[in-house]
Amino acid sequence: MALFKKRTVGKPGEWYYCLKHQKVEEGPECPAKDRFGPYTSRQEAEHAMQTARDRNLEWETDPKWHDDSKGPEKDEDTP
Repeated sequence: MALFKKRTVGKPGEWYYCLKHQKVEEGPECPAKDRFGPYTSRQEAEHAMQTARDRNLEWETDPKWHDDSKGPEKDEDTP
């Protein structure tokens, strides 16, 4: 008996963006490793890549994620 059942049909209203095919899908058609989602609307899924870019930029510029207390700098030749 399998521990995890493979889900082949998505729920109506679940939208995904497939990274492999670069298209919006209703329900999970492609494996989870190849998709973003679920989203609540088709329009939200259509903007998945822009949302990811915006979030990445937000995280990269968030001061909470940058450690400025590195301590004394070492010379590259110093062991």
